Amino acid sequence: MMPCGGGHSNPSRSQPAAQKMAAHGVAVASPRTPSPASPFLITEAPPALDRGGGIRPRQSGPAVASPSVSVVFPGAVSRESCCRFACELLKHVLHQRHQLPLPYEQLAYFCRRTAQDGDVIKKPPSVDLAGKRCQQVLMELEGVLHHLEVMFSLTMVPRVLILLGGNVMSPKELYELNLEGICEGSAEESLKTASCVRKLFHSLFVADVFSELKALPVMSTVVMLQGHRDCGVDWFRPKLNYKVPTRGRKLTVNLSCDGGINISALPPQRVTSAWEDYVWFQAPVTLKGFHE
Repeated sequence: MMPCGGGHSNPSRSQPAAQKMAAHGVAVASPRTPSPASPFLITEAPPALDRGGGIRPRQSGPAVASPSVSVVFPGAVSRESCCRFACELLKHVLHQRHQLPLPYEQLAYFCRRTAQDGDVIKKPPSVDLAGKRCQQVLMELEGVLHHLEVMFSLTMVPRVLILLGGNVMSPKELYELNLEGICEGSAEESLKTASCVRKLFHSLFVADVFSELKALPVMSTVVMLQGHRDCGVDWFRPKLNYKVPTRGRKLTVNLSCDGGINISALPPQRVTSAWEDYVWFQAPVTLKGFHE
């Protein structure tokens, strides 16, 4: 990410859970008709530079589909917007890959409603247990989201990884947010965050990258991201020798900026060689999904 660089859901998948939540007075979104395959979808990504390791080798044997979605913003983007992209993508992936029974905002509303009604209405043990599990998952997720905001405030973050299942070296699914092409500007000279988030998720919906995937069982999710080695963060754990896995299903979301940006009006750019001072950090919390 050069200093010159929400989530939505698939309601058709969450309809059974949504019907349950409706009984508690929770508004749920209407189903969306799946869109056809998009030109945004690339069946195989080209070799990419892996800082400290040269070109990342491709897996030998049959080629594994590695879809990619690219989004170009027509202007500079603030660092706060980049943080929002990472947080919204994390919430979106967790719901789309069946680790949350409802979109994050609806689930948070349901849990708050359940907690408020807890002292008034006596619930069956199974319902009470589901409510406690929901609150636990949301508490852990909100903690990760908070620390992502702290990390983005301390350093530029060129790449974010969301790892589902397996372990950090060999996950079942990997979602990468690549912010290296983002031109970072101040809040005054940057595009509005809300419009950028809408553009990002419109591209994801058009690409339709989740509709053909099989449902996943409940599994663990780990968040990793790159930051400056001397950024001073004390919650994320540095992983100096970490290499991005080449196995498993991977989706890369590439974000960049265009539109005749006035480079001279922005802070001095970091040269590519400076990326060697950026290392991987891992969240010390493993997010556990749950089903209704």
